[in-house]
Amino acid sequence: MTKKTVFLILLTLLIPIVFMLVDPATAALPTGNRVKDPYAILRNSLPINQKELREIQHTLEDTSDLVRGNRWPAINQAASRSQFLVNTKTNQILQSIPDEEKNKGEKIISELKENLTRLNEEASLKNKSDFIEIRRKSLKEIGEIEALMLPEKFPHDIPKEFDSLPRLLGRASVNIKTTKGDMYAIIDGYNAPLTGGAFIDLVSKGFYDGLPMNRAEEFFVLQTGDPKGEAIGYINPETKEERHVPLEIRAPKKTETIYNQTFEELGLYTETPVLPFATLGTLGWAHSEQALDDGSSQFFFFLYEAELNPAGRNLIDGRNAAFGYVVEGEEILNELGVNDRILSIKVVAGSENLHAHA
Repeated sequence: MTKKTVFLILLTLLIPIVFMLVDPATAALPTGNRVKDPYAILRNSLPINQKELREIQHTLEDTSDLVRGNRWPAINQAASRSQFLVNTKTNQILQSIPDEEKNKGEKIISELKENLTRLNEEASLKNKSDFIEIRRKSLKEIGEIEALMLPEKFPHDIPKEFDSLPRLLGRASVNIKTTKGDMYAIIDGYNAPLTGGAFIDLVSKGFYDGLPMNRAEEFFVLQTGDPKGEAIGYINPETKEERHVPLEIRAPKKTETIYNQTFEELGLYTETPVLPFATLGTLGWAHSEQALDDGSSQFFFFLYEAELNPAGRNLIDGRNAAFGYVVEGEEILNELGVNDRILSIKVVAGSENLHAHA
C-alpha cells in the first residue's frame, strides 16, 4: 500500500474531526469540477455576458478533453465551429465593447481570426503540440476582448456593515516568492472583493513576508499567514483589535454575493461556486470552525488531488472563500512543507483596484 493510498484512507476517516482540532480552521475536501484550468475559471468568472464570444471560448475550452483522447474528428469540428463563429459574429461582439475601446477590440479580433485559421490547419494535420499552443493564444485573446467589456461600475453590492473593510474592486496579480521558488497568482476582486481586498491590503503592508507555512498536509493544503506572537490574525494598529473578514462566496445562479452562510446552510448541496476549489493552487481564506466571519490573515493553497474529488462531494466549496489562483509556478506547491516559508509577496499589477474602505 503506497504512502498516498494510506493518506487518502486516513484523511477520509479523520474528516469529521479535523475542524474541531484546528484553530483557525482551514479546509475540507472539494467537489470535482470539470474545469480545472485556472485561466479558464478566471475567464468564466468575469462579470460579462457576451454570448457569442462566450460560445467561442467554451468551444475552445471543451477541446481539452478531446485532445487528451486524440479525438480528431471532434477537434476538427470544434475548430471549424470557432472559426465560423468569429467570422460571422464579429459585429455582435464589437457591439458589446465600449466605443473608446472598439479599435483595440477590432485589432484583437483580427489577430484571433488569424489564430483560429491556423488552429483549423493544425487540427487537420493532427498536430497536437501546435494545436494546444495556438489554442492557448486564442483563449488569451478572447480573455483580452472580454476584459474590454467589463463594466465601469463595480457590478456587485457590498453590504454597508462591511464599509470599514478594504476591498479589491477588480483584479490584481501578485508574485509569491518562497524558499522553494516563485509563483504568480491572480486575485479576483470581482467575486471576492472583501477577501481579495484583505489579502492585497496585507500584501501591500508586507505582512506575509518571512512567515512560515504553519500547516502542511500532503495532497490537501498548505497554510500560512499566522503572524509572529500570540495573535493569530492581523491586528488593526488603530483599533488594536483583530480585523475580521466575513465568509464571502458567489454562486452562479444567485444575484447577490452570499455572506456568512455556507452552501450547506442554504441547501445548495450540489452547487459549485463561481470561484471553485478545482485546481492546484486555488487560494482559500481560513476561518475558525466556531465562526464564519473571523478569518483575518491566514490563507491556504489548495493542493488539488483528483482522487480526493469524487462526484457529489462538496466539503470545501461553499464552506471557505476562494479568492484567486496560482497560474504560474504551481508545481512548487508539491515541494513546500512546514520547514518552508514565504520570503515575500508583492503586488505586480492591479494595486489601483484596492480601496481602503467604502
